[in-house]
Amino acid sequence: MTLARTGTALAWADLTDQVLRVRATEAAATYDTQALTQVLTAYLHAGSKNGARTSPKTVAAYQLAVRTFVPWAQANGMQLLRPGHRDGGRYLAHLQTSPGRGGIGHLAPASVAQYFAGARALYRALRWAGVTQLDPFTDTSAPADPTPGIVKNPPYMEEIEQVLPYCTPQLRALLLLCAHSGLRVSEALASCSWDQEGHELSVTGKGGKIRLVPLGRRVREALLDLPVGPHFPGLSYNTAARQMRRAFERAGLAGRFRGFHAARKTSGTMLYEATGDFTRVGNAPGLTSSGVASVCR
Repeated sequence: MTLARTGTALAWADLTDQVLRVRATEAAATYDTQALTQVLTAYLHAGSKNGARTSPKTVAAYQLAVRTFVPWAQANGMQLLRPGHRDGGRYLAHLQTSPGRGGIGHLAPASVAQYFAGARALYRALRWAGVTQLDPFTDTSAPADPTPGIVKNPPYMEEIEQVLPYCTPQLRALLLLCAHSGLRVSEALASCSWDQEGHELSVTGKGGKIRLVPLGRRVREALLDLPVGPHFPGLSYNTAARQMRRAFERAGLAGRFRGFHAARKTSGTMLYEATGDFTRVGNAPGLTSSGVASVCR
């Protein structure tokens, strides 16, 4: 049995350099998708650049990308340990001509970029494991999506008020943290304490950076309906999205739930409409790590 089937992904990070290299080399040589997915996961947890923690959503997206890339490589004669200099371009061309959701059209540019980024991350993980220094993606990059994010996924406006009466206390607080305080959904789900006297929430964002985000009256009232401590215990992104989609349907807004990032854009849009100042939007504590770019992406 390989380590991939007897341990967890994090167990790879505890191996000695020599054992890690041998195990990862075997996984790459045999196209062991499960083992390579765990090597990638271990790298993201233990070997990422500057030690910054990768969000669970990104980890899940990269894992899916590896489960897509490795079978393609095996079926198309690509040697993972000795990739050809054109293999990166071949895979990008494959993604760009792959069927989209429901077999209709082709993959969206954002999906192509995500799958491509996951394959690139796998080769960073293989270098981290000491398996290879080669990278077929060095001179290849996925083209940018020509459709602006603000057009493709605009902010919610009237939908927020329409759906709130149909939300559970947890969903209501989660939606308001994104739409009124500008939090990423991952930041909101991880929140666990707030200063009721100072009306501020301590948030751990990308790279482990901690910031204090001021809370408006409606957000504070929503948080008071939640338990003390972790506000969203056991609530994953997928579960929250599924429940929110149902709430939209109950509100007569079937098909109009576009994810939580559209709610974050709502926060930036409302602040800009109130101030007319992009600089103030970019410096808002809830939006500071991505600023105006996040509002428009």
